[in-house]
Amino acid sequence: MEQQNHHDGSSRRRLRPGLSRRVGALLTTAVLASSAALWGGTAEGATSTPGTPYASTVVATDAGVVRGRLTAEARLFQGIPYAAPPEHKLRWASPQRAASWPGIRDATKPGNRCPQAEGLIDEPSITEDCLYLNVTTPRASGARKLPVMVWIHGNGFINGAASLYDAQRLANSGQVVVVSPNYRLGIFGFLAHPALDHGGARHLSGNFGLEDQQAALRWVRRNAAAFGGDPGNVTIFGESAGGTSVCSHLVAPASKGLFQKAILQSAECTGRNWSPGPPTWFPLPRSEREQHGLEVAAELGCSDPAGAAACLRDLDPEELIKWSDVGIGSGPAVGGGVLPLSPDRAFATGRFNHVPIIQGITRDEHRLFTAAIETAIQQVTTPASYRAEIHTLFDQPDAERVLARYPVSKFHSAGEALSAVVTDWAWGCPVLDRDRALAAWTPLYAYEFADETAPWFSTLPKPNFPTGAFHGAELQYLFTDAQLPGPRTPAQKQLSATMIRYWSQFAYTGNPNGPGQPRWQPFRHKDHVQSLAAGEIAPVDLAKEHQCGFWGSIA
Repeated sequence: MEQQNHHDGSSRRRLRPGLSRRVGALLTTAVLASSAALWGGTAEGATSTPGTPYASTVVATDAGVVRGRLTAEARLFQGIPYAAPPEHKLRWASPQRAASWPGIRDATKPGNRCPQAEGLIDEPSITEDCLYLNVTTPRASGARKLPVMVWIHGNGFINGAASLYDAQRLANSGQVVVVSPNYRLGIFGFLAHPALDHGGARHLSGNFGLEDQQAALRWVRRNAAAFGGDPGNVTIFGESAGGTSVCSHLVAPASKGLFQKAILQSAECTGRNWSPGPPTWFPLPRSEREQHGLEVAAELGCSDPAGAAACLRDLDPEELIKWSDVGIGSGPAVGGGVLPLSPDRAFATGRFNHVPIIQGITRDEHRLFTAAIETAIQQVTTPASYRAEIHTLFDQPDAERVLARYPVSKFHSAGEALSAVVTDWAWGCPVLDRDRALAAWTPLYAYEFADETAPWFSTLPKPNFPTGAFHGAELQYLFTDAQLPGPRTPAQKQLSATMIRYWSQFAYTGNPNGPGQPRWQPFRHKDHVQSLAAGEIAPVDLAKEHQCGFWGSIA
């Protein structure tokens, strides 16, 4: 008997859904904008067991047998449940083991996306039965166990799904096993409320999405060998909110031992609130998350402390989804429970999981956000609105210094000027501070993705300035994506091949360097990082490029 997966057909503190949701949806879907990949044909084979060659599309997991499919490049297994559906009494509870199944389960289609509103390219979903993962392996390999790379998707902790990232090229070219889980998002994954503490929650509330990711990592430890992977050689990697998740696992005590290496791409680990509206997806103190949770519960008619938990669990998913991206948005809660210590404090004091790390950003991070905001409000940034925004972000004396340092006349438009300010202030210099902190404790390889002609989205209008190496631009160099055209020129294709070799070699050894690759020096407090640009891969002075000397003097 072959079972089918279930798929649904939909797939500064004001608490008001409205324009903020529209802006937030554009921002967070554009953060990592990817779309469902095009998958290949199927083939059948005999059951694969640990220690045997693994070209088979039938694999025995600890919960039952699954049948995937073959493409020209890879073996694909999609929609494998790694935890029980987090619905009814398990809504806002720690993830539970998935139930076993008889016969052979069909694993040729992605599982349901976790509940989320419709985004720029994200399909909506109201289905809480969503804790599924995908496994991509090379089509054929030898008997050796391959490194496992666990991809944690982003999109601001309110949108996205594992199925948006086609890892066939990465798995085949890098000779690695790629696992990509869904996890609870928005109010379902990150609501912090005293009434939800303990009980079904092993820890305090507010970090159920991170607990889902930990459950997926435990699934990898139990099942990687059956897919040809080495459960003792796991690299976690993610971008934007996914990178923030990786930051959190570096700090979370319960994540220790579940991975041996980490890659942080455009992660907001110690973020700065660069916009008066959502999303705010970096870790925030539990007190702020709980206050926000209490306010949301009151708005939903669940203010009675004694009955708040039952009241919230009785609400329809459609009603709850509306509150995922208002106020302070969604993201990890710091303090007790899963995340007792903030990443910045942990990195400064060495109280984190010491594993080799790759960390980096894109050179022009904020150009994506500026373009998304301008699209959402249907207004371009003007010199006057640029000045007003700078005065919103900084106190009067500092604001005037910033405007003098970044005059509109130096850029193609006021929107590009604003993007440069926020990129340098909120991305370039903070990641350099984090590089310095991490390198004091563990091997670190730092980079900046710098392809100034990286292809732009097919679903988002181009702004009135060059898009450059925007936030998320590097993803199309690692994954295949139908919304991002992917590398076009020979130089871009070579950059993609180099990046895949760096990432996969790091997964093998903890060092991205390999034969025939441009040498990547570990970070040595000289502020030089590896610039990843089409046609030129070489060290660059990140402090100079992002004017960190100036920003060090700004409050």
